[in-house]
Amino acid sequence: MSECSHDCGSCGESCSERDPKSFLEKPHESSEIKKVIGVVSGKGGVGKSLVTSLLAVLHRRLGKETAIFDADITGPSIPKAFGLKERAMADKLGIYPVKTSTGIAVMSLNLLTENETDPVIWRGPIIAGTIRQFWTDVVWNDVDCMFIDMPPGTGDVALTVFQSIPLDGIIIVASPQELVGMIVEKAFNMAKMMNIPVLALVENMSYAECPDCGKKLQIFGESHIDELAKKFGVEHVARLPIDPKLAAACDAGKIEEFSGDWLNELSSFIDQLPATITSPTEE
Repeated sequence: MSECSHDCGSCGESCSERDPKSFLEKPHESSEIKKVIGVVSGKGGVGKSLVTSLLAVLHRRLGKETAIFDADITGPSIPKAFGLKERAMADKLGIYPVKTSTGIAVMSLNLLTENETDPVIWRGPIIAGTIRQFWTDVVWNDVDCMFIDMPPGTGDVALTVFQSIPLDGIIIVASPQELVGMIVEKAFNMAKMMNIPVLALVENMSYAECPDCGKKLQIFGESHIDELAKKFGVEHVARLPIDPKLAAACDAGKIEEFSGDWLNELSSFIDQLPATITSPTEE
């Protein structure tokens, strides 16, 4: 381990001199956010953004004010899943999220760029600054639950979210392959180091259902999610199938029209979590 530089803002180590709350930012002065849930993955391509979208849709169906904070700055996909074409607007008060057809507030870098295919060729500090601005400068207004679509992995951007935003907990998304079990453990250990509770494990691409007989086929091998949940002491698990209808809904920007009860239990659990109101109150 290198010698401590006392620059905690760029360090993921836990030590006696570190105050884990010292870097938490206040949200916009017009925002009151009751719960903040991060959706993470140890690697890309496992369906983290899909799970974020589905949970937000389910929460909105419960009649809750719901928001999605797209922190995956270099690979934002949330606007496409919801069919958002409108650009985010700003004035002297701040930046305004774009609302989906059912009223979910969304902020993503793709809502600010001229073209959705424009690459984001930024270094870490600029990306970290943008994430903080999405929290501090966006006029979220009243939000019952905000879901943060985290970047994959355990690097600098994930660290920025963990340090800057008061997360009530995270949900780890994985696929069934054995290798991902090791990668999931990295994500879990990072959350543990940052004192963020892991609320649930979600296994995406868990199985495919035969359209003729209804048998569940484990295309990517035997599931290990129950073993991982037991190992990490996580009580809630969920499984998402390989469903062409879900992929088609995302491609068409119609994720709000999906049907399926795979995440209903997890959605209810999140809804019942006690609210820890995040507002810009004076200290």
